[in-house]
Amino acid sequence: MGSADIVPGVSGGTVALVLGIYERLVHAIRTGSGALGSLVRGRPRQARDRLKEVDWPFLIPLLIGIGIALVTLASVIETQLEEHPTRMAAIFFGLVAGSIFIAARLVKRWDALRIGIVVIVAAGAFFVLGLRSSDVTDPALWAFFAAASVAIIAMILPGVSGSFLLLMLGMYEAVIAAVNDRDIAVLAVFGIGAIIGLALFSTLLDWLLEHHHDTVMAALIGLMAGSLRVLWPWPDGVDTASVSWPSADQWLTKTLWALAAAALVLGIGWMADHRGATRTPETTVS
Repeated sequence: MGSADIVPGVSGGTVALVLGIYERLVHAIRTGSGALGSLVRGRPRQARDRLKEVDWPFLIPLLIGIGIALVTLASVIETQLEEHPTRMAAIFFGLVAGSIFIAARLVKRWDALRIGIVVIVAAGAFFVLGLRSSDVTDPALWAFFAAASVAIIAMILPGVSGSFLLLMLGMYEAVIAAVNDRDIAVLAVFGIGAIIGLALFSTLLDWLLEHHHDTVMAALIGLMAGSLRVLWPWPDGVDTASVSWPSADQWLTKTLWALAAAALVLGIGWMADHRGATRTPETTVS
């Protein structure tokens, strides 16, 4: 998930969905945000009780893994995106495309409404992701806080890339530079913004998944389909949201990379299904 969140156009939520831990993750975050809310309201005893309900054996290793990936792989992935932009975009395109098939299996009942939601959300995401902003020069600390509170929402939504939202806000290069430079002050402010944004959004998302599961999943599938715009390998990989058709001598290699990545995702999804990795919020609570 941490590796995916670094890449514009790829969401850590997509990885969680493929591995069958998405709803368990959202529920764990919602429970933790409830404890944070109780603490802010001056109810320490209630906050302590809610913290005991958090699925820590699941959440702590996950957060550690995300943190390690963000710190250690930021420069590696950034280099690969610069040196091999179309190849990397093809791989990520295949990863997300394969994830769409996995997500579609999680919808229990398809009907005209949910198919319409997929089409409308995909079209909207395709349009919005075509918008880009110029980079912000020497941003203030409050800008990192605001950017984090918005981007973190995308990081837990399959198909919506927090990194690409940072690109749209003109904050991507500044955040990556802060990670690579180990700028503690900036990273602390960014982290606080992310925690607050995540706490506010996770409660709503957990409720929607519990009460309108198939409709929410249809919307998430639409987001993933629309996000393929920024992962289309041609002309310049994830460096641009523009799309063009490849020439005859360009399409074969990149298509094979994309198919291999899609096959990898489908294989991981198959293994997750057969190992019983999928957990619902109700299962986690019990």
